[in-house]
Amino acid sequence: MTQERSSHHVFSAAIVMGSTFVSRLLGFLRIAVIGAIFGASGDADVLNLVFNIPNNLRKLLAEGALSSAFLPVLTRGHVEDPSGGRSRQIVRQLLGFQLVILVPLLVLASIFAHPIVNTILAFPEIERQILAARLFRFLIHYVLLISVAAVLMGTLNSHQRFLVPALAPLLFSFAVIGSILLLHRRLGIFSMAVGVLLGGAGQLLVQILPVTRRGYTVLPLFRFRDPYFRRILQQWLPVLATSSVFAIDQQISLFFASGLADGSGSALTNAMVFWQLPFGIFSVSITTVLFPLMSRQVVEGSYSGLARSVAGGLRALALLLVPAGAALAVLGHPIIAVALQRGAFDARATTLAGNVLVGYSLGLFSVGAFTFLQRFFYALDDYRTPLKIAGVTMLLDVGLSLWLKETALAVVGLSVANSIAFTVGLILFLRTIRKAVPQFHLRPLAGAVLRGIIASGAAAITVYSVRYVLGILGYVRWWIAGSSGTTFLLLLLEALPALVVLLVVYHLMGINLRALLRRKPESVVSEQ
Repeated sequence: MTQERSSHHVFSAAIVMGSTFVSRLLGFLRIAVIGAIFGASGDADVLNLVFNIPNNLRKLLAEGALSSAFLPVLTRGHVEDPSGGRSRQIVRQLLGFQLVILVPLLVLASIFAHPIVNTILAFPEIERQILAARLFRFLIHYVLLISVAAVLMGTLNSHQRFLVPALAPLLFSFAVIGSILLLHRRLGIFSMAVGVLLGGAGQLLVQILPVTRRGYTVLPLFRFRDPYFRRILQQWLPVLATSSVFAIDQQISLFFASGLADGSGSALTNAMVFWQLPFGIFSVSITTVLFPLMSRQVVEGSYSGLARSVAGGLRALALLLVPAGAALAVLGHPIIAVALQRGAFDARATTLAGNVLVGYSLGLFSVGAFTFLQRFFYALDDYRTPLKIAGVTMLLDVGLSLWLKETALAVVGLSVANSIAFTVGLILFLRTIRKAVPQFHLRPLAGAVLRGIIASGAAAITVYSVRYVLGILGYVRWWIAGSSGTTFLLLLLEALPALVVLLVVYHLMGINLRALLRRKPESVVSEQ
């Protein structure tokens, strides 16, 4: 790869990571506003759990499954037809296909909202069931907006254009936050529905101009007999099946949570927002940049380069997500208290969400690497392996959830089950990858995980040492006081020394995290 292409991948990764970081911060602000105004139980449970229904459908019909299926075909089209005619036709067909599928689906969902919500969620009170169905009728239309936006996003990514797609989600958070603040007194929880629809429309509209500037048109095409489009459908169906497994798995967790103690649903969804900060910044960013590259390497037959890309991506994920998971486990309660505990969001809600976050933190690296390896196999045109492993992972997750939710862990058991299941799924992926690409070796990954654990342990000891000193000074469980300038400073007092220790330990091991983030992910495998 030339120096120019290397620099481009570095810049692309930096753009995606930076934009994702800002987006996740806005996500924190969004749930802070929801928590302060609606609390962490009652109507907030309805709001959080119902929104996850279209959010899961988004993963199936938008940037998750569909993008994984069409991006390799679109990339092949760029290579085989440099004029761009084939690529433009594929994009128009995708837009037409989405309209044919989604418009009837959304009409039916609006008509049968009550039985759908009652099947998916287990609210015991009839009032919440009615409120959930009414809210669902509005929120479900977000699926169409974000699905069309995802096609435009994938199109730009296939051309190695990441800035606008990375910035588009910021509009969603701005719209939701603004709508809740301005309209909650008049519309209640329906103010978020207004924000969600405005945010979805914003993500779509902001990408139209960059796409049309590259010669594309957003006019749908309803001819689906083209062999390249048929190839997308052939790949989309197994990817859809795999994504459906995880969507069903997550929806089952939400179903279990809706039947547990009041506030369990909000604790689960709030914990996921904090978990998604490092996941989005590191895992999603690395996967977003490397997936088109791996797809191109397969088309070009560069399997040695492919092995370096997947090994480098996994090693980068280990060095970044292992410490991030440790940070969420050790600092989760204080972070949630400082970010959310105000207004109707009380100390009980902080404790419950923090406990759930600890359970999720155990599997942060496993889920990140699992997701990355899914895309790796999609780049290889292998859709059967991810489907099989996804099925095993879901069955294990559901089985463990059924058991653990009935123990003293309650809703925390759902997050622990998720972490265990994805760790097993990752092991299954790693056992399979050597057969697909013999040039891949596990030793660099094992070394990165070990280094991440050692550095994380040193950082955690630092946090507990500072916390011990604070306890002597009278600041015992200081975060229970909630959000304030004092608690924010105390959080920094615990977190910053730990970060310094982490960087020092990595430096002594020959790893520079700053350099790691600045270099292209596929090259970090050489940093031994």
